[in-house]
Amino acid sequence: MSTVTEPFVHPALFYADTDEYLAGCVSFVREGLERGEPVAVAVPSYNLRLIEAGLGEDARRVRLLDMQEAGRNPGRIIPGVLRAFADTHPGAGRVRLIGEPIWAGRSETEYPACAQHEALINHAFTGREVSILCPYDTTRLDERTLADAYVTHPVVIDGTGRRSDSPAYDPDGLVARYNQPLPAAPGGIRLTYDYDAETLPTARHRSVAEAAQLGLAGERLDDFALIVAELTTNSVVHGGGSGTVLLWTEDGRLVCEVRDAGRLTDPLAGRRPAHRDQIGGRGLLTVNLLADLVRVHTGGYGTAIRVYLAL
Repeated sequence: MSTVTEPFVHPALFYADTDEYLAGCVSFVREGLERGEPVAVAVPSYNLRLIEAGLGEDARRVRLLDMQEAGRNPGRIIPGVLRAFADTHPGAGRVRLIGEPIWAGRSETEYPACAQHEALINHAFTGREVSILCPYDTTRLDERTLADAYVTHPVVIDGTGRRSDSPAYDPDGLVARYNQPLPAAPGGIRLTYDYDAETLPTARHRSVAEAAQLGLAGERLDDFALIVAELTTNSVVHGGGSGTVLLWTEDGRLVCEVRDAGRLTDPLAGRRPAHRDQIGGRGLLTVNLLADLVRVHTGGYGTAIRVYLAL
């Protein structure tokens, strides 16, 4: 593509068809392989098959991940996909990745978390020798999504391979813009429970019992129990000593929201991998790694964290 001059490189690739997609992605991967760089590709399954076929034998030298699974929750992508790969290659020089977190099947509920994720990549890798290419389908994604890509990426590459600096680049502004109050539950709320340190065990027990009644079972119910434990404990320890947990179902998913008086001031909270010897600080990270989607709103009143799990 072009000579890298900055430690962290984060271009968006705008493609209109399969040929443009393969031209941009395969050349990006092969350039990295030729330079001896570790390379990973995390894109939706249908595009993953295209890249794998386009690379031929070279595909064996690349870490291939289905972003529809690995990045189902956008809050999981930085710690569980991008950093998980980059951090396993210390001292290797530049690391190269393709990440496609936004595709036409993403829902309106998911999109704000996707856009914020793209913005936060710029903070997560500042100063590191990492190149992350993010493809955008210009024929299937709406105008808002493409406009936001200019805000979250300092450079945009078009279908001809031409690069241009983005005059709209403002990742912090986008994170703030999508920090909006979460929409009201579309149906009835099945559980509302206020808790403090003394009633914390009851809040967890009632939440898990209600989730089971709503159809969550097996390992997913175990995951939910851990999610509720982490979020409610955070309320007591960091959120003013108390909180409220709410449960309902929406579009075939269990939804759990925890509200408290705390305020998240670190935009990368829950998106940094935990060090092996780290004590504490894993709560929101654990939630991101387990949930299908996490939405957050923080403001003067406090913070609401909403978690979705498929039933």
